[in-house]
Amino acid sequence: MMEQNPHSHDGSEPHEHSHNEAEISAQKEQILKQILTSEARSRLNNIKMVKPELSNLVEQYLIGMATQGKIRGQLTDDQLKQILLSIQQPKHVILR
Repeated sequence: MMEQNPHSHDGSEPHEHSHNEAEISAQKEQILKQILTSEARSRLNNIKMVKPELSNLVEQYLIGMATQGKIRGQLTDDQLKQILLSIQQPKHVILR
């Protein structure tokens, strides 16, 4: 009777996929730590518990800004509040 190797690869790659997600998530956290003060990070974590979609939008926006070099230093809690307000407000077209 042959013993199966618990580490053998069966063709499916769920572990590989979750590893990549964890890596991306870790990179995202690292960027957010660099660009947000602890108060702002705390606020974003609280939002993540209540409105994960909004939190994801804000994270993507912030990471995009950071990778384009548009964020200098760290964003404060007040600056994050302004970003949250602008993202949550419906877009109004102003005709002149």
